[in-house]
Formats: sequence, C-alpha cells, structure tokens
Amino acid sequence: MKFDPRQIREELSRDFEATWYQGVKYLGERRLTGRYPRSLRMLSSGKPHPVFETIQKLREAYLRLGFEEVMNPLIIEDEDVKKQFGKEALAVLDRCYYLAGLPRPDIGISEERIQKMNSYLGKDLSNEEIEALKNTLHQYKKGELGGDDLVYAMAKSIHVEDMAVTKVLDTVFPELKSLAPLPSSATLRSHMTSGWFLTLAEIWAKKPLPIKLFSVDRCFRREQREDEIRLRAYHSASCVVCNEGGEASIDDGKDIATGLLSQFGFRKIRFKKDEKRSKYYMPETQTEVFCHHPRLGWVELATFGIYSPTALAPYDIPYPVMNLGLGVERLAMILHEANDVRALSFPQFYAPWELSDIELAELISIEQTPSTPEGEQIAKEIVRVCEEKGNEKSPCEFLAYRGPLFGRAVEVRVIEPEENTRLCGPAYLNELVVFEGSILGIPRKEEWKKVFEEGVLTNMRFLDAFAALAASKLEEAAETGEIDQNECEVKVKIVRSGADINIKLDEVAMRYITSKKKKIDIRGPVFITVVGKKVA
Repeated sequence: MKFDPRQIREELSRDFEATWYQGVKYLGERRLTGRYPRSLRMLSSGKPHPVFETIQKLREAYLRLGFEEVMNPLIIEDEDVKKQFGKEALAVLDRCYYLAGLPRPDIGISEERIQKMNSYLGKDLSNEEIEALKNTLHQYKKGELGGDDLVYAMAKSIHVEDMAVTKVLDTVFPELKSLAPLPSSATLRSHMTSGWFLTLAEIWAKKPLPIKLFSVDRCFRREQREDEIRLRAYHSASCVVCNEGGEASIDDGKDIATGLLSQFGFRKIRFKKDEKRSKYYMPETQTEVFCHHPRLGWVELATFGIYSPTALAPYDIPYPVMNLGLGVERLAMILHEANDVRALSFPQFYAPWELSDIELAELISIEQTPSTPEGEQIAKEIVRVCEEKGNEKSPCEFLAYRGPLFGRAVEVRVIEPEENTRLCGPAYLNELVVFEGSILGIPRKEEWKKVFEEGVLTNMRFLDAFAALAASKLEEAAETGEIDQNECEVKVKIVRSGADINIKLDEVAMRYITSKKKKIDIRGPVFITVVGKKVA
C-alpha cells in the first residue's frame, strides 16, 4: 500500500484558484461606495476554528488515501475496556469518565399531598385528575415518560398551566429535588481503539478485504487538571486497515503516515519504536511517527501498531488490524505554532484578545449612505467635483448634479462663499488607515509613507464619507418635500472625531483600541458645503 506524496501535492493544488474572487471584488466595491456597511459585514468571509479546520483537512486527507469514514461508538461499557486492555484496563478505567443518571423515584399521592396541591393551585383536584396524576407519575417511574416531559404531562393530567406545576414541585414533591445521580457501568470513550474493536467486530465479515476505515472524533480523559498540552476532551484522528494474512503490517503504517502527513507539508518523517508498548498492540509493532518542522525541529505526531490477536479474539476478529492515530489538537498546535492547547481550543477563555489590523478595518463603516440610485449618483458627483476643483480659490461654486430625486427636479452644487480660501479644506482627501492597532485619518504625504505601505487601507476618505452623508440628507429633504420650500444645505467644518465626518466605529473596535491603549485619530479641517434645491 504505497502513496506518492508528490502526486497528492499535485492533486491538492488543482482547482485552487479562488472562486471567491468575484465576491471579494463585489464587497470591495460596496465598501468603496459606502453602501450597505452592515450587509458588507454579514457577507464577509468567515473564520474557521483552528481545530475544526485541521479536522476537515484530516478528513479530506484520509479520503484521498482511499479510506471510508465511520462513526465509532462514543459510550463504551467498562467490560469492553477490560476485554481490550487486559491487565492495563484498571489504569485505563481510572482515566475514564463513568456515566451516571438520576434514579426515578416511586412517588405516591397521599391525602396530605393532595391537600397541599389544592392549596397551592387554588382548586380542588377531582378524583379523575388524581388518578391521571398517579398514572403520569407511574409512567415516569417505569421510564415510559422522560424527565423533560414530566412537568407538561403532570400539568395536562390535572388541567393547569405548566408554570403552576413548576411552583409546587419543590414543596409537594421534595424527592424530585433531592435526587442524586447513580453511576452506571458505561464510560465515555478515552481511546478511539475502544470504538474500533466494536466497529470491526460488526463489519469484518460484511465488507471485502482490505477494510480501510477512519474516524475523527472526540475522546475524553479524566485528567486531574488541564494545562498547556492537556485537555479533558480532545479529538483523535484514527484509522484501521484490516487485511488477511500478513498484509496488515508495519509497512502499511509507515506508508499511511507518510501519505497522511505529507499532505500537511511535512517532508521529513522518521519512525521510532515506542517504548510504552500498549498491551493491545503486538510486541515490537508500536511505532511513533516524528515529523520535521522548520522552526520546532522533530516533533511526534502519530503512533501506529498492529492489534494483538489476544485483544481481537474476544470480538472474533480473525484478520490482522493495523491502527494509526494522532491527536488533532497537537497537529493544530504545530500547524498554527501555538504553545497552549487551551488558548488554541478555547481562545474565548484563555487567549489574549487580539484583533488584526484587517479585522479592525472591517469594523469601520460609513454610517449614513444614500438609498437610491439617484442618491448614489449625487454622492459620486460630489466626490468628482471636489477631486477636480477642491483647490479652486473662493468664493466659488460648481454644479455637481442636475436631475430627478424622488420625483422632483433638483440641482446640487458644491460651494464656498467665503473669500480667500478654497473650495475644500486641507483635510478633505485624508484617508482612513489602520496601522498597528490604531485608526488614523491621514493625508498621502511623505511623512505617512510607512503607514500607507504597511497599514491596512479602508478605501474610505473624509470626502467619500461626507459625500454619502450629503446625498442621504438631500434624499431625505426631497422625499419629505422640505426641498420644495427651502434649500437643503449640508456642511462639515473642523472634524474632531469620526462621527463629525459620517464615519462609524463599531463598539468592539472602540473597546479593543481603548484596552490596548492605541489611538483613534480622525481629525482635520475639511470645510465642504453642499447645497441642494428644487429647480423648475
């Protein structure tokens, strides 16, 4: 069973061109116009969890190697653990979680209980209702009625609301409140091996050989504590090859390990006999798999071996079985160069709060935007006029738009009536850039060259945000008819914050920047005035 890593890599690279390119282009255009900022955020690309991302890659890797995916039993009886692990079973069971359940008490309905219920419920229960209640509690005792349906069934039997029964449970039926769980002989799977024996016992005679199966799923170990490398619930990526004769061998394990791990970019792989020697493996077959990482050096990633005939015999499995398994979280830690499995798996609890400049940029939007095609055209024309005439000496005015708006003919001009200044203020072309956790509104000058080269551009300028605001205000005036009697003037002077120029920062961005002691610097003299009026 040989696998060619080169062929696998070539297959992985096929059709890898980003089919989402057009989507990204569309979102960029929407962001540039400032339209639908919240929709933009809802439509932007999602972010996978590193563990589940690794699981998906492992699933795809196994499938490419010709394995069939199965779900192994998660709940294992302790007798099966004893069969599989022999003398090691006690040590294994010590690390297992035993399952427990609440007993179902035999609840009698005495005259005293009936009187209490009558008092709490404000009604006298009829004989038929009492009998129906007794029958309901009897069904619960026998297991015919689940605990989650008990309150509803009791309420139905005595013709009251669910809430009324909930209020009397503690006082009238105290035995329900004092229930304590009783342990069973069932355990949560601590090794994927426990499930493989049960699965193979059922299917070895129902499938042609060789049988190649894999499963990526949770296992549970009763650790004394969780730390940087240890969790109580983890994921195992495991496979088995069942074949007749001596064809399920150590060489199979080496070939599969190479074929699997080469798909994750590992080029140097070594194999070493494992000194732990689990009893369910044949002597001298348990093997550790080491891969070379460019920064971390040689790291252990997997273990494989041949199941012992002694372990297989209680399940009547007549063929040799090779088993390989690896810890998903360990692989994910190496791929993501993480040093704490808790922070990798549960960043919401253990990882420091970090937002990249790209993530911060996504939290910046233009607040008010035009809602009609005419309004969008007005915003574009305001931008055009300011770009072309922004440095014209005042007093001056320039026509930006003449056309329909909500059934009215309107004219929109960019003006500056004061003398000895310019149509637009010095900061009107300032751009919003996120750099090293700070949000800056800055001009394209030599002193800001590094920020523009290394920061994240938002494709939003002060001018773009103001033009969107002006167009939106003109739409509102035209829709309400206010523009029929008066000119609609929209202006911006000195900008001291994003709100002054129609820039909205998500509260998450505000909290993050404050917590990291970074800065938000959106300031400058913009001085743009737009006037719209109705024309004949």
